[in-house]
Amino acid sequence: MASDVRVTGLYVYPVKSCAGTALEQAELGPRGIVHDREWMITDAAGRFLTQREQPRLALVRPTLVDGTLTLTAPDRPCFELPVTDDGPRREVVVWRDTVVAVDQGQAAADWLAGYLGLPARLVRQPADSVRPVDPAFAPRPTDQVGFADGFPVLLISEESLDDLNARLERPLPMNRFRPNVVVRGWGAPYGEDTWAAVCIGAVPFEVVKACARCVTTTTDQATAERGPEPLATLARYRRVPRGVLFGQNLVHAAEGQVRIGDVLQVVSRAQTPPL
Repeated sequence: MASDVRVTGLYVYPVKSCAGTALEQAELGPRGIVHDREWMITDAAGRFLTQREQPRLALVRPTLVDGTLTLTAPDRPCFELPVTDDGPRREVVVWRDTVVAVDQGQAAADWLAGYLGLPARLVRQPADSVRPVDPAFAPRPTDQVGFADGFPVLLISEESLDDLNARLERPLPMNRFRPNVVVRGWGAPYGEDTWAAVCIGAVPFEVVKACARCVTTTTDQATAERGPEPLATLARYRRVPRGVLFGQNLVHAAEGQVRIGDVLQVVSRAQTPPL
């Protein structure tokens, strides 16, 4: 296959399940792209809320500028709060993990409740709160992740989306799949399923687990409306016992920068694809 695989898209999602921001370059910190899924919305009991239950979260747009997080949403005033580790700490739940987080205050909770129509809190994972990557897949015991579902980085190739779109009546944009890194140049779809280790720019990654997709992929990220696709079509050719697969989860072996245009070098191939 082609050796000139390059990064064509980089995305950060500061608040889990809310809109993402396109980047020209991304800094990889201990948990993945710096500020990726650093904040999370929970219910009153501290359990995470996502587009799975609340598709209108797609329309909440976070921006980070000069140490301030700003949230905007339709028919709501913008809300600003400083990035700080100060505040009451509480345990929150994301999937099977319990994580120590900093509650972002009553004003943030009121803003979210006014938009969602139900009690909600905004929390932030402080620098000293560690959520380990599932040890069944983590290459190192020190690997960690923020409030992403399970892994620091999600990668998808444009060729894979092209193949899916060729099967759909109406093509879908890449944002349905909420990747961190998008690449092109392998020359065939699902090349990422065959990679075991890659280097993007100067940053090494292990390819550890294919991403099982959920109902969020059926949510139009511009309108929050739902339909049957792409899951209905993916289920016809990408289903395995644990779900419908599209994209690969990566764990980075070092911190550093990744940029648009960086070359992705395949360091090793998987004897058995990491599905």
